[in-house]
Amino acid sequence: MKHYINKYYKKSIVSLLLIISSSSLFGQAQFGKQDSIKVVTMLQKANALKEDTNLMLYFGRQLIGMPYVAKTLEKNPRERLVVNLRQFDCTTFVENTLALTLCAKNHLTRFADFLTFLRLIRYRNGEVAYVNRLHYFTEWIADNARMGYVEEVSEPNPPFTKTQKIEINFMSTHVSLYPMLARNPSWIPSIQSMERELEGREFPYIPKEEIANTAVCRAAIHDGDIIAILTSKPGLDTSHIGIAVWHADGLHLLNASQVRKKIVEEPMTLHAYMKKHPSQTGIRIIRVNQWQ
Repeated sequence: MKHYINKYYKKSIVSLLLIISSSSLFGQAQFGKQDSIKVVTMLQKANALKEDTNLMLYFGRQLIGMPYVAKTLEKNPRERLVVNLRQFDCTTFVENTLALTLCAKNHLTRFADFLTFLRLIRYRNGEVAYVNRLHYFTEWIADNARMGYVEEVSEPNPPFTKTQKIEINFMSTHVSLYPMLARNPSWIPSIQSMERELEGREFPYIPKEEIANTAVCRAAIHDGDIIAILTSKPGLDTSHIGIAVWHADGLHLLNASQVRKKIVEEPMTLHAYMKKHPSQTGIRIIRVNQWQ
């Protein structure tokens, strides 16, 4: 009975947030007619799916073949809630897939509902501003966990045998790589403050040498989990993200691939993929909450 009450209460919160948020969303959003049509069409089709469908995999696979394009959120003179289901980088692919999943889990098919979830997923406290965008994936995880959308998996040990200590300053020390930040240097102190807040935090992770086709890894990593690939590059916490897919030969990554220039379900295992990238050190695992 307690579980049922908690589930009902949490769903009521979701409904209330959607009602409160939808009124001002369209003024903040930037999208094409084809984007809104695609979202509604996908959500309406998802209503006919079986209850136990893995929605992260379902929606992620609906986007396979769409082109990889970097910095699609960086092209406006001011921050907008950009909806672009025609071009993706690794983060926007995961964000859009999660927004579609949360809508479908709650049996919502309106474009306004999708906009609400995307805004709450992408921005700290859902406030559309460049300095509130969850640029570092460590903060993205924390904020989406606070909202109840996801939770980070951190056990058992093994395979979570190492700890990542966050040491980040990449944005504030490489401003020229961020077009909107470069055009608005007054935002840099806010970015630095956010970096300082994350500094020193520690998180268990699976080192890449531990990623294997074993019962232990299959129990720790589920189909549809979000995989955050960690990096040894100074100033960064992660370098790539995607969605976990188990095949007979092991764990694979469904992702917006800069190398392949499109969204793909990688033909090689994640272990083989990461061996090709010496700077990639391991993975953190983020799971979509079932109550949502």
